[in-house]
Amino acid sequence: MEADKKPRLPRSPWSDLPLDIGGLVFSRLPQYADRTAFALVCPQWRDAARQQALTLPLPVLALPDGTFYSIFYPKLYSFPGCGFAGYESVCGSWLVFPRDDGCFLVNPFSRASFMLPALSSVRLRPPNAVAKWSLEDGSQVADPYITWMHINTSEKLHISKLLLCSPNLVAALVGTGHTSQILMCQPGASSWSVRAYDQCKGFEDMAFYQGKLYAIANDENLLVVNISQDHSTGDPQVSRIGQVIEGEPWHPSVFEDNTMRCKKLYLVESHGVLLMARRTILCRVPGPGVRGEVVAGRFEVFKADFEHSRWVKVSTVGADQVLFLGRRCSRAMSVSLCGLSGDCIFFMDDEEENRMDYRYDGENTSFCFFEMRSNDVYSAHPFISWKRCDEKRPAAWLFPQD
Repeated sequence: MEADKKPRLPRSPWSDLPLDIGGLVFSRLPQYADRTAFALVCPQWRDAARQQALTLPLPVLALPDGTFYSIFYPKLYSFPGCGFAGYESVCGSWLVFPRDDGCFLVNPFSRASFMLPALSSVRLRPPNAVAKWSLEDGSQVADPYITWMHINTSEKLHISKLLLCSPNLVAALVGTGHTSQILMCQPGASSWSVRAYDQCKGFEDMAFYQGKLYAIANDENLLVVNISQDHSTGDPQVSRIGQVIEGEPWHPSVFEDNTMRCKKLYLVESHGVLLMARRTILCRVPGPGVRGEVVAGRFEVFKADFEHSRWVKVSTVGADQVLFLGRRCSRAMSVSLCGLSGDCIFFMDDEEENRMDYRYDGENTSFCFFEMRSNDVYSAHPFISWKRCDEKRPAAWLFPQD
């Protein structure tokens, strides 16, 4: 009987997994937490992870109350041993915490951190700038447009967009409500730099594209921000803002059925092209017995044609591409290795400005996706939702870095 027993084969340790097989397993893990756990198993697996030239893992959804979701999974995403409630913005993989002594940035994935200047510490150009007023018929009237000098004393001043353009360059849209100005600094600097008399605009978004900083205003004009160096401090500063594409006139409209047309703009780079995503929203204006709500919405995507100074409409964002759009942070990502369908746009609707402009008053919100092929909007996950909040603490996409 003993002779009939088959001999047991020795078990191979997991560390003997060939690098190519380990890399294939690693490539099928779209979630950052799973990739991290894979690399922690042993040095062999860590080497397999390092050899993979992959797209970034899928973003984490950062909610206003300081909790996080790994999207497409109905469970909270946890950062062990860390509490990150109280952040007011997101920049790539960084959470931003404005404080009286400066803006504190922390990466919850790597635990790295650094400081930026406080919004109260701004270096003016020219240094002796003051709020200008002109006389008309014996009375004082403000300049024909708003400048930084008119909004810099507001208690509602906040960062609406923050970009880490390079190791030595940080750009921010700072303002009140829809009116903002572009500020510059270096990480670790003691102050921001701003051109005192430039017109504050209704900036919708910014993007750092092919070594240049671009901003888009609500009139769809694309602006290039020329950057120079302060001779006395060596810090970056805005030297000039020029227009490179003129947008077509587009105005909000109220129709006979009491609906109103509004829009929202995003800038994002995808496959080496700078894209403008325009979301058109049709919402019902509230009235007696009528609740404000969004009744329809769709996206149109345009690429920047710099040679002819125009926006060119495109019908696709790429078969393997998804645009993750948010007021604080946006990114285009390849999803071919994540088991997701491409040519889609994932977006959120929780900013306070939406509640004001689009006139809806629902208590809860979530994220949705727009399918370019069908021009339809779908709910992305039925189990993930959150309460709307003020504009200083919106939900945002948080993008892990390998």
